[in-house]
Amino acid sequence: MSSRKKPRVTDVELNITTFMNLMVVLIPFLLLDAVFTQMSILQLTLPSSAEAPPSPEEDRKPFSLEVLIYKNRYELVDRKSESVLSVIPVAADGKHDTAKLHETLVRLKGRADEFGEPVRDIAILCEKDTPYEILIMTMDTVRVTDTMVNGTSIKKELFPDISIGTAPADQSGVAPGGAA
Repeated sequence: MSSRKKPRVTDVELNITTFMNLMVVLIPFLLLDAVFTQMSILQLTLPSSAEAPPSPEEDRKPFSLEVLIYKNRYELVDRKSESVLSVIPVAADGKHDTAKLHETLVRLKGRADEFGEPVRDIAILCEKDTPYEILIMTMDTVRVTDTMVNGTSIKKELFPDISIGTAPADQSGVAPGGAA
């Protein structure tokens, strides 16, 4: 006679202590880390068409600025008078000279404010193969300026209304490396 033993039924407990310890550490870390990842959104517009007649508001403005980004320089152009206001070549290290561009824009902004009509808009036109970093640096350069007020540095609007577009073909006859 064979006797069969009945299997014993045992209650098994699930130990989740280790998992709970991990969550206690991980959740605050993720929440704190989320604060450091922020996005900045900049509103941009398309430049107005060249064939469109200027609005009465644009007629009152002393100038309508365009910054053209080429491989070897910045060109600052007044679209209203179709004149080149400044040509800023790349710096000695081969990078675009945003400091000189900023200095020129601050001077022009001061001149525009003398006319009483504030100029807030600027168009940035770049070649199709312009690196993204140069476009972003240029946009940051034209938007704000730091001014000292009572010994405190504050940010002041320069040209916050930015339009972007494609620059006309480079007609300077200068090769991208700087040689003619």
